[in-house]
Amino acid sequence: MVINGKQVGLDLEQMDVYNPATNEVVGTIPNGGKEEANQAVEAANQAFKKWSQTTAYERATYLKKLHDLILENQDKLAKIMTLEMGKPLKESTGEVVYSASFVEWYAEEAKRVYGETIPSHVPNKRLQVWRKPVGVVAAITPWNFPLAMITRKIAPALAAGCTVIIKPSKESPITAIKFMELVKKSGFPSGVINLVTGSSSKIVGAMMENEKVKKITFTGSTEVGKLLIEQSAKQVKRLSLELGGHAPFIVLDDANIDKAVEGVLASKFRNGGQTCVCANRIYVQEGIYDQFVEKFAAKVKQLKVGDGMDGVDIGPLINEEGLEKVASHVKDAVEKGASLVTGGNRIPGTGTFYEPTVLRDIDPSMIIMQEETFGPVAPIQKVETDEEAADLANSTEYGLAAYVFTESVARGTKLIEKLDFGIVGWNDGMPSAAQAPFGGMKESGIGREGGHEGMDAFLETQYVSIGVE
Repeated sequence: MVINGKQVGLDLEQMDVYNPATNEVVGTIPNGGKEEANQAVEAANQAFKKWSQTTAYERATYLKKLHDLILENQDKLAKIMTLEMGKPLKESTGEVVYSASFVEWYAEEAKRVYGETIPSHVPNKRLQVWRKPVGVVAAITPWNFPLAMITRKIAPALAAGCTVIIKPSKESPITAIKFMELVKKSGFPSGVINLVTGSSSKIVGAMMENEKVKKITFTGSTEVGKLLIEQSAKQVKRLSLELGGHAPFIVLDDANIDKAVEGVLASKFRNGGQTCVCANRIYVQEGIYDQFVEKFAAKVKQLKVGDGMDGVDIGPLINEEGLEKVASHVKDAVEKGASLVTGGNRIPGTGTFYEPTVLRDIDPSMIIMQEETFGPVAPIQKVETDEEAADLANSTEYGLAAYVFTESVARGTKLIEKLDFGIVGWNDGMPSAAQAPFGGMKESGIGREGGHEGMDAFLETQYVSIGVE
């Protein structure tokens, strides 16, 4: 762990981190708890006093240096990422570049935090709006994007003048530890960026109780997000929550089928389907349904599964629990009448590998259309009209991402206007970008990350009325 610029925790109980492709231990981390969390909060709180007073240009300089170091070390970071959570090395390399883009973007956005002058209603007053950093921020990140979720959260916080504590997932924390080496090389003052590892319940519990933590930013399940909302109420802590998704992927009958197939492949099987924005429910209009399924299944059969270090398309699922959930969703669908086009089995041997799977003849009663699968399974349901597709897409408590493929501007516009999702890819299976707002509607979260909106989460608005007589 890193607290106030110092490496700590080697005297604590250690936790093993496993490679899901081989079940081998790839490293150990300190099993920290409440005491270490509070030490990190205190360090961040003390550092905030000076960091918040630095100029935007100073903060931008630190962030630009960190951006450059991330790219210089992209091969090392990518290898660590693949070893500890399994995604193909080419995807890990892409994530490193994506992660760096947030640091670069917010290095520039640091200089775009503007106040406001308001016309006064009387001649002896001047009315102004100031923007101030919210304070100490706790960033709780998931295992599936162990670097991108860190930079997407802390880069805008740092740019705004906040200090941070990073709490990575115990499934993939070593990437974060390597990241902290780059933080040190970047020259950030001690205490501005801290890292604690170990028991999530103890560490996050301490952060929720500590009144010096002014802001929580979290990516994870809706269930945990709701718990954080309850806990935050005691101190009215500010929250940014990027929670569960159950993304619909709608293919209308005028779509470019080849383009739609490639879009689904990119969305569904990225990180083995273990993303919050991947295509979970595929709705294809009846006129092109059979043709789409045939072309899509042919592409899926070509996907190579294996150890992420071996040039594959799909790596392992993160653990046995994740694999069992995928298998249960497929079993339920088949028992209720779905047809297995390809895949549908665990790959025997070491590691948590599951075949890339395509299911057709799907209906809404199947669990796979009701719950987020988080695995390499593509269920395809036939729909008749645009309206039916929109109704089915919205028939969930989630509202993170959705996808629409149509060559008609009129149909696409009307359909997207009906969708209750924070992110929509129109003829685009990979819509995420540092300069664009990322976040969901309904139970998929609160707030936005990325874009200029991403700064707002870490700034307070202060109104100042000045008497000039």
